[in-house]
Amino acid sequence: MSSDTTTTASLQWPAGYRINPRVDGPAADVVAAFREIPVAAIGDAMSRNIGTIGLRQYHARLDTVLCGPAVTVRVRPGDNLMIHKALMMVQPGDVLVIDGGGDVAQALVGGLIRTTCVAKKLGGLVIDGAVRDLCEWAEEGMPLFAKGHTHRGPSKDGPGEINIPISCAGMAVLPGDLIVGDADGVIAIPAAEAARVLELGRAHLVKEAKIRADNEAGRSDPERFDATLHAKGLPV
Repeated sequence: MSSDTTTTASLQWPAGYRINPRVDGPAADVVAAFREIPVAAIGDAMSRNIGTIGLRQYHARLDTVLCGPAVTVRVRPGDNLMIHKALMMVQPGDVLVIDGGGDVAQALVGGLIRTTCVAKKLGGLVIDGAVRDLCEWAEEGMPLFAKGHTHRGPSKDGPGEINIPISCAGMAVLPGDLIVGDADGVIAIPAAEAARVLELGRAHLVKEAKIRADNEAGRSDPERFDATLHAKGLPV
């Protein structure tokens, strides 16, 4: 088959390898609006059971917000060949979400990759694996959440897959999902549901603002909790 008629779907990839095209995420205005919604509020709007577990931020500023469509990568633990390939495919604002199997024996990214990420204007990285060169990642300009860190560097042999469904630190991620991260954690929002979740998140913030004002004024509603206790048969 000639190169001009070959499609990604028709390619016969070797076992363990796959490179799918980049998937567009939500509209740019929706992505920008999510920068104003805390991850905790997004999680509350999405049933409070979605998001990464066990990651920490490696950028220094607590008020940094990571927000952008996902480019997903699955790698063999300790190998970053497909991360380098994915960085050839990203567009400005994309978030690289990497399933490294939670392994922290070898770092998947370091300072040299950070230089590429900055040049590509990447929106950030979320890694279920390890990083190194912490002083460089602590500089402003490239948000990074990862499982851990080590000085031990990666191999570049493969296998790996790009833009496939992955699991990252307990969170399912599809290519093009909107990824939002802040000091509280990281969450993935399906692209088709982003506008609706944005509406729910904004409504939740309005609700929280009223509760906060009542608490500050000493007007907290005891029946809000007593009703639940009554329903359980407690004599309160």
